[in-house]
Amino acid sequence: MTPRERLRHYLSHDAPPLVQFVKYGMAGGIATVTHVLTFFLAGFFLFPCVSAEDPLVKLFHLVPPAVDEALRARHAVYSNIIGFFVSNTVCYLINRMFVFRPGRHHVVMEFLLFLAVSAVSMAIGTTLMAVLIQQFGMQTTYAFGANILSSLAINYLMRKYFVFKG
Repeated sequence: MTPRERLRHYLSHDAPPLVQFVKYGMAGGIATVTHVLTFFLAGFFLFPCVSAEDPLVKLFHLVPPAVDEALRARHAVYSNIIGFFVSNTVCYLINRMFVFRPGRHHVVMEFLLFLAVSAVSMAIGTTLMAVLIQQFGMQTTYAFGANILSSLAINYLMRKYFVFKG
Protein backbone atom coordinates (compact mmCIF):
# COMPACT_ATOMS: atom_id res chain seq x y z
CA MET A 1 0.00 0.00 0.00
CA THR A 2 1.47 3.35 -1.03
CA PRO A 3 1.65 6.20 1.50
CA ARG A 4 -1.14 7.99 -0.37
CA GLU A 5 -3.39 4.91 -0.26
CA ARG A 6 -2.61 4.43 3.43
CA LEU A 7 -3.58 8.05 4.14
CA ARG A 8 -6.84 7.63 2.21
CA HIS A 9 -7.55 4.45 4.17
CA TYR A 10 -6.89 6.19 7.49
CA LEU A 11 -9.11 9.11 6.52
CA SER A 12 -11.90 6.77 5.41
CA HIS A 13 -14.62 5.30 7.59
CA ASP A 14 -12.86 1.91 7.31
CA ALA A 15 -9.86 2.95 9.39
CA PRO A 16 -8.74 0.57 12.16
CA PRO A 17 -10.24 1.21 15.64
CA LEU A 18 -7.10 2.89 17.01
CA VAL A 19 -6.96 5.27 14.05
CA GLN A 20 -10.68 5.91 14.44
CA PHE A 21 -10.17 6.83 18.10
CA VAL A 22 -7.29 9.16 17.19
CA LYS A 23 -9.50 10.83 14.56
CA TYR A 24 -12.28 11.08 17.14
CA GLY A 25 -9.82 12.71 19.52
CA MET A 26 -8.76 15.20 16.86
CA ALA A 27 -12.38 16.01 16.01
CA GLY A 28 -13.06 16.36 19.71
CA GLY A 29 -10.06 18.63 20.06
CA ILE A 30 -11.36 20.92 17.34
CA ALA A 31 -14.84 20.86 18.87
CA THR A 32 -13.41 21.50 22.33
CA VAL A 33 -11.43 24.51 21.13
CA THR A 34 -14.62 25.76 19.47
CA HIS A 35 -16.58 25.19 22.69
CA VAL A 36 -13.95 26.84 24.90
CA LEU A 37 -13.67 29.90 22.67
CA THR A 38 -17.44 30.23 22.37
CA PHE A 39 -17.93 29.67 26.11
CA PHE A 40 -15.41 32.29 27.18
CA LEU A 41 -16.44 34.84 24.55
CA ALA A 42 -20.06 34.47 25.66
CA GLY A 43 -18.96 34.34 29.30
CA PHE A 44 -17.05 37.57 29.04
CA PHE A 45 -19.16 39.62 26.65
CA LEU A 46 -22.75 38.29 26.89
CA PHE A 47 -23.16 36.57 30.26
CA PRO A 48 -20.32 37.54 32.61
CA CYS A 49 -19.21 34.39 34.41
CA VAL A 50 -15.52 34.86 35.09
CA SER A 51 -14.07 36.45 38.18
CA ALA A 52 -10.95 38.54 38.63
CA GLU A 53 -9.32 35.46 40.20
CA ASP A 54 -9.92 33.24 37.15
CA PRO A 55 -6.61 31.97 35.69
CA LEU A 56 -7.49 32.98 32.12
CA VAL A 57 -8.49 36.46 33.26
CA LYS A 58 -5.11 36.80 34.96
CA LEU A 59 -3.24 35.31 32.01
CA PHE A 60 -4.75 37.77 29.54
CA HIS A 61 -4.87 40.70 32.00
CA LEU A 62 -8.62 41.14 31.57
CA VAL A 63 -10.95 43.12 33.80
CA PRO A 64 -14.24 41.25 34.11
CA PRO A 65 -17.38 42.75 35.61
CA ALA A 66 -18.03 41.75 39.21
CA VAL A 67 -20.86 39.24 39.66
CA ASP A 68 -21.90 37.24 42.71
CA GLU A 69 -21.39 33.47 42.86
CA ALA A 70 -25.01 32.54 42.09
CA LEU A 71 -25.15 34.81 39.03
CA ARG A 72 -21.69 33.64 37.92
CA ALA A 73 -22.87 30.01 38.08
CA ARG A 74 -26.08 30.79 36.15
CA HIS A 75 -24.19 32.78 33.51
CA ALA A 76 -21.70 29.91 33.15
CA VAL A 77 -24.63 27.64 32.33
CA TYR A 78 -25.95 30.08 29.69
CA SER A 79 -22.50 30.45 28.12
CA ASN A 80 -22.09 26.68 28.12
CA ILE A 81 -25.39 26.21 26.27
CA ILE A 82 -24.25 28.59 23.54
CA GLY A 83 -20.90 26.80 23.32
CA PHE A 84 -22.73 23.47 23.21
CA PHE A 85 -24.70 24.27 20.06
CA VAL A 86 -21.81 25.85 18.17
CA SER A 87 -19.27 23.14 19.03
CA ASN A 88 -21.66 20.24 18.48
CA THR A 89 -22.50 21.40 14.99
CA VAL A 90 -18.78 21.52 14.19
CA CYS A 91 -18.19 18.16 15.89
CA TYR A 92 -21.08 16.43 14.11
CA LEU A 93 -19.85 17.51 10.69
CA ILE A 94 -16.28 16.34 11.37
CA ASN A 95 -17.39 13.01 12.89
CA ARG A 96 -19.78 12.31 10.03
CA MET A 97 -17.20 13.10 7.35
CA PHE A 98 -14.05 11.55 8.82
CA VAL A 99 -14.62 9.38 11.88
CA PHE A 100 -17.76 7.26 12.04
CA ARG A 101 -19.72 5.52 9.31
CA PRO A 102 -22.96 7.47 8.80
CA GLY A 103 -26.18 5.85 7.70
CA ARG A 104 -27.59 4.03 10.72
CA HIS A 105 -30.29 6.73 10.72
CA HIS A 106 -31.54 9.41 8.33
CA VAL A 107 -29.20 12.43 8.44
CA VAL A 108 -31.73 14.58 10.33
CA MET A 109 -32.37 11.84 12.89
CA GLU A 110 -28.64 11.21 13.13
CA PHE A 111 -27.98 14.87 13.93
CA LEU A 112 -30.81 14.95 16.49
CA LEU A 113 -29.48 11.80 18.17
CA PHE A 114 -25.98 13.30 18.10
CA LEU A 115 -27.33 16.38 19.87
CA ALA A 116 -29.35 14.24 22.32
CA VAL A 117 -26.25 12.27 23.34
CA SER A 118 -24.36 15.52 23.71
CA ALA A 119 -27.22 17.04 25.69
CA VAL A 120 -27.11 14.19 28.21
CA SER A 121 -23.37 14.53 28.68
CA MET A 122 -23.68 18.33 28.75
CA ALA A 123 -26.38 18.14 31.43
CA ILE A 124 -24.14 15.98 33.59
CA GLY A 125 -21.07 18.15 32.94
CA THR A 126 -22.91 21.46 33.34
CA THR A 127 -24.44 20.33 36.62
CA LEU A 128 -21.01 19.32 37.82
CA MET A 129 -19.59 22.68 36.71
CA ALA A 130 -22.31 24.71 38.46
CA VAL A 131 -21.93 22.70 41.68
CA LEU A 132 -18.15 23.12 41.64
CA ILE A 133 -18.55 26.89 41.22
CA GLN A 134 -21.45 27.48 43.59
CA GLN A 135 -20.78 24.95 46.34
CA PHE A 136 -16.98 24.79 46.29
CA GLY A 137 -16.05 28.23 44.91
CA MET A 138 -13.96 26.63 42.17
CA GLN A 139 -12.73 29.00 39.48
CA THR A 140 -14.72 28.86 36.25
CA THR A 141 -11.79 27.63 34.15
CA TYR A 142 -11.21 24.57 36.35
CA ALA A 143 -14.93 23.80 36.71
CA PHE A 144 -15.32 24.06 32.94
CA GLY A 145 -12.41 21.62 32.52
CA ALA A 146 -14.22 19.10 34.74
CA ASN A 147 -17.29 19.59 32.56
CA ILE A 148 -15.33 18.82 29.38
CA LEU A 149 -13.63 15.72 30.81
CA SER A 150 -16.86 14.24 32.15
CA SER A 151 -18.41 14.47 28.68
CA LEU A 152 -15.62 12.76 26.75
CA ALA A 153 -16.26 9.10 27.61
CA ILE A 154 -20.06 9.38 27.45
CA ASN A 155 -19.96 11.02 24.03
CA TYR A 156 -17.51 8.60 22.43
CA LEU A 157 -19.30 5.42 23.48
CA MET A 158 -22.80 6.67 22.73
CA ARG A 159 -21.84 8.12 19.35
CA LYS A 160 -19.93 5.04 18.26
CA TYR A 161 -22.57 2.50 19.22
CA PHE A 162 -25.85 4.42 19.19
CA VAL A 163 -25.67 7.29 16.70
CA PHE A 164 -23.37 6.03 13.95
CA LYS A 165 -22.62 2.58 12.53
CA GLY A 166 -19.38 2.30 14.47
